[in-house]
Amino acid sequence: MTWKHDVVIVGGCGHVGLPLGIAFAERGLRVALYDTNEVAVARVNRAELPFMESGAAEVLRSTVASGRLEATSDAAAISSAETVTVVIGTPIDKHLNPDPQGVPAAIEAISDRLRDGQLLLLRSTVYPGVTALVERLVQRLGLEIDVAFCPERIAEGNAMKELYSLPQIVSARTDQASERAARFFSILTSQVIRVLPEEAELAKLFTNVWRYIKFATANQLFMIANDFGLDYERIRAAVTTDYPRAADLPGAGFTAGPCLFKDTMQLAAFNNNNFTLGHASMMINEGLPLYICARLEKQYDLQSMTVGILGMAFKAESDDVRSSLAYKLKRILKFKAARVLCSDPYVSSDEDLVPLEEVLEHSDLLLFGAPHRAYAGLQPQVPTVDIYNLLGQGVLV
Repeated sequence: MTWKHDVVIVGGCGHVGLPLGIAFAERGLRVALYDTNEVAVARVNRAELPFMESGAAEVLRSTVASGRLEATSDAAAISSAETVTVVIGTPIDKHLNPDPQGVPAAIEAISDRLRDGQLLLLRSTVYPGVTALVERLVQRLGLEIDVAFCPERIAEGNAMKELYSLPQIVSARTDQASERAARFFSILTSQVIRVLPEEAELAKLFTNVWRYIKFATANQLFMIANDFGLDYERIRAAVTTDYPRAADLPGAGFTAGPCLFKDTMQLAAFNNNNFTLGHASMMINEGLPLYICARLEKQYDLQSMTVGILGMAFKAESDDVRSSLAYKLKRILKFKAARVLCSDPYVSSDEDLVPLEEVLEHSDLLLFGAPHRAYAGLQPQVPTVDIYNLLGQGVLV
């Protein structure tokens, strides 16, 4: 069969799908990005990034101009490609429960667009066992399609480097599907690691959970030092300097975003909620804004103060506010302070944000919500809570 496209990416205009599509188009593949977000589709077809991603803008312009990359909201594109890659989101609900049926349901919704001979790649982080559910769905639908799970491994903002440099985990139930998936990702990276689907599903969750636990450890150590009036950053420098066994001890800071917390709760659910370390990490990381506010209440009359928060994205040099703990900090302070002003140089999706100059002019107290490099040169004239040590003056609160 002759295919119009080499690959179609379902959910292709999002933070995972778009960099992947750009990378494959840069390597010469014919790529279609299918997405129901028509605003994002239009922006991509104008060669405009819908969000920040370092190094992606120029490649997007060149691949769109060459015709190798196109975005569409027409589901017919799913039938046009030899490889169908699914990168839809897999959130947990308000009770911290994952939805194992989310990905299978989304695939069933587009099943009339799937064609025999395609390779169906699951790229979303999934609850363990979801790949098997999709395999059974494909069998039940009578489709002659190879299914593989190949988890994304990028850090948001570094996709255009890491898609080419990191090994790709490939998993499939059959040798044919595994070989096809390995050949496909070998276009991007020279190293492919083959495992079973259930091993790949857990490998992805373990990766994010490990990072979440490391950050929780740092935040707990920060709180311990801080409670005794000691600067965690000075202690961390003493521990890590020229000492390789502690080189990966992180600094303190808000641990948020769309993946780490969510995937820790997915792993807990998978293990019948018997994941004490994961739940403890969640309490520490999610509790950091409350801890900071409690410390401030002991030092300041917050009810009479205007408090400014600088940085609302979930991490530095990003415009992504999904699950950002800066917003949790804002909610707490709006209850405790007279007024809260927020600013971020990158976030354009929040109409309540005000310019940096306004926050600096009117605030009696400042906090950094995200460690954007643009803030490092500030010289605030009011007390400033700097748990990231952006100003180099320590992290005591």
